[in-house]
Amino acid sequence: MPVLSDARIRALKPKEKPYKQADFDGLYLLVKPNGSKLWRFKYRWLQKEKLLALGKYPEVTLADARRKRDDARSLIANGEDPSSVRKDKKAREEAENKATFSKLAIELLEKKRSEGRAEATLTKTAWFHRLLSADIGKMPITQITARDILVPLQKMEKKGNHESAVRMRSAAGAVFRYAIALGLADNDPTYGLKDALIRPQVQHRAAITDPAQAGALLRAIDGFSGQRTTRLALQLLALTALRPGELRMAEWDEIDEARMAWTVPAHRAKMRRPHTIPLSRQSFDHLKELRDLTGWGKLLFPSVRSSKRCMSDNTLNAALRRMGYEKDEMTAHGFRAMFSTLTNESGCWHPDAIERALAHVEKNEIRRAYARGAHWDERVDLTQWWADQLDNMKKEKLGHD
Repeated sequence: MPVLSDARIRALKPKEKPYKQADFDGLYLLVKPNGSKLWRFKYRWLQKEKLLALGKYPEVTLADARRKRDDARSLIANGEDPSSVRKDKKAREEAENKATFSKLAIELLEKKRSEGRAEATLTKTAWFHRLLSADIGKMPITQITARDILVPLQKMEKKGNHESAVRMRSAAGAVFRYAIALGLADNDPTYGLKDALIRPQVQHRAAITDPAQAGALLRAIDGFSGQRTTRLALQLLALTALRPGELRMAEWDEIDEARMAWTVPAHRAKMRRPHTIPLSRQSFDHLKELRDLTGWGKLLFPSVRSSKRCMSDNTLNAALRRMGYEKDEMTAHGFRAMFSTLTNESGCWHPDAIERALAHVEKNEIRRAYARGAHWDERVDLTQWWADQLDNMKKEKLGHD
């Protein structure tokens, strides 16, 4: 049985027609008229003769060709067709090369949008994706390493935005987990970066929780000389302890006057669950005043520029600054901390009722199922008590009767 060697291969000369020079176990060299020498492996699969191209000599050496031939024979012994295995591998590699970070990030964002995620969340996520894509966007998802991802994260860190860098890592990780779910990646390299970033210091939103200072703030709001709708928004924010975004985007059909309740629908609530709050007499009076101003439209707090858009997210904080409260003293979100602190300190109310009033989600599933319908009557009393306490604070009468 003729066996090839490097010397014999180099000595092979082209002829007018292609010809074969056999090695063994189905491996042979095809010599073309133009002088090229191509490795071929001949085998039988399902009673049919098939050929597998193994490369060109000398780029693929004799030893390389024999190794590839042996690998193919091992596949056949295991019941696999080498040609089919190669086609599948090529298709998979092509799919992976097309599955770039940017492409998958766009797909994931659309998935989140179809799931009803908040627009603010989608905008923030898209921003992180753009920053990441500047460095890794065109790379196939399977070729991206932890070191590649660290580059855009450290750019964010160098700006002093440590919390944003941590959130950007999380956004990148979500894209990789999406790719894993689609079978386009095997691992999430962002996991290895967990301890590589500077941990941001937890900064709580500024809030006034001292009753005397709270009274001064409430008096300042009552005397606010700006837009009446802005003043009413701050007054209602203090009374309801809603999240600022939930209040700004509110629509009139969410107000149930007969029941004296306000329901934030699931698609606008932070935790994606509808949140209903009782309304105090004071809140109801403010809503009556507000209806005279904006009740002709859909939104409680339309923008001054367009009735189809809600009040800007900066309007309330800007009003507080105008009243002399700096951002490290009080924020629009700080009214929730004011409510939580002072109601808990009073000792008059069940902590679960307070948590439900704030629309906080119980981590324990059994307690969460119970709490969903519990404490309504107590929350009605709590809401009116809180409104009366705010009036007392404005008058500097701080008792907890």
